[in-house]
Amino acid sequence: MSRRVPAFPWTRRSWSSSEPGGSTMSGGRTAVLARITGRVQGVGYRAWTVRRAGAAGLDGWVRNRADGSVEALFAGPAAAVEAMLADCREGPPASLVAEVRTEPGDDPGSTGFGQRATA
Repeated sequence: MSRRVPAFPWTRRSWSSSEPGGSTMSGGRTAVLARITGRVQGVGYRAWTVRRAGAAGLDGWVRNRADGSVEALFAGPAAAVEAMLADCREGPPASLVAEVRTEPGDDPGSTGFGQRATA
């Protein structure tokens, strides 16, 4: 089932936990911390995220959480971050995404995109 992602609220200062949001930096970069819930562990979600985010030129990381969710920090051009969040709502074929919650994140700089250990 495909869901339409709402437009990225560029100028808002307060963010709902269920809509896209991030902090906008100079140069048009934005950073978003996302928590993805549902059937997202044991289905290749992290590897899929690393491939997608890397191909989009994003910086940041992805990791499993002990509570069964996946957490990711996406930073880069605002349009690329928005597109990645839309992809996360669908996930890889074996996943079943229930929710993607977002909040503003801290831009890690030009670090590339990688996978971190479970938190």
